[in-house]
Amino acid sequence: MNLTQLILLALKVSIVLAVFALGLGARLKDITYLFRHPRQLVRSLLSMYIIMPLVVGAIVAAFNLYPAVEIALIALSLSPIPPILPKKQLKAGGEEDYTFGLLVAMSLLAIVFAPLMIKLLDRAFGRTDKIPPVVVAQIVLSTVLVWLAIGITVRYLLPAFAQRIAKPISVVASVLMLVSLLPILFTARSAIASLIGNGTIIVIVVFVLIGLAAGHLLGGPNPHHRTVLALSTATRHPGVAIAIAHTNFPEQKLALAAILLYLLISGVVTIPYLKSRKSTVVI
Repeated sequence: MNLTQLILLALKVSIVLAVFALGLGARLKDITYLFRHPRQLVRSLLSMYIIMPLVVGAIVAAFNLYPAVEIALIALSLSPIPPILPKKQLKAGGEEDYTFGLLVAMSLLAIVFAPLMIKLLDRAFGRTDKIPPVVVAQIVLSTVLVWLAIGITVRYLLPAFAQRIAKPISVVASVLMLVSLLPILFTARSAIASLIGNGTIIVIVVFVLIGLAAGHLLGGPNPHHRTVLALSTATRHPGVAIAIAHTNFPEQKLALAAILLYLLISGVVTIPYLKSRKSTVVI
């Protein structure tokens, strides 16, 4: 195993540990929340899998972007919530039932909606490629659903033990992720720099801001739900996005760099929103 493979393995392990830690603190009624509240489910689906792909279609039509950036935005608009996001949402005032429910529901729906929406958006490029649902399903299952279920099972069988180990595992996951991402970003720095210009940064900022606005407006009357849906709409699963980009556009080697650039920019752009929600939402 070379250094690159070791770094990628560490990144995958960090995601698994983060989801497992979330599962240790989740309840079954939390993860089924949206399926018991269909109106909120429809609003969430509209925000994440209808509005954002349409926004990307409009952006691609309006701007002469690098092909890798176009592909990255399309892939991101069709990806579910990253498994590390719920921790940030809860800190920002999100409620556990909707936060975990959205993670599970949107991950499941991605298996259906990603292939359907990509078929429509691909026509703008004169392509007929399809995303096999198994591509999305494998990533969602291996990084989210399975480990979330294991964590919930441990919580159910050994609640005291689950409560004791949840925080240490979460800390280890965060440290491991940081250690893994830094070498990846350092290695890809030249590729990322090559994409800066031609409106790339402006477009990514617009994408994130529209995601925040759409989620906030469609989150409903509950301010906690607004916060969670806003962050979820603006921030997507990079693993699924990379798989979508690689499966449909394997010749675009810079798509990974574009997704990494999006992660950096979205992290900065969402800071003011997070601060504003912490000051206005009573936890």
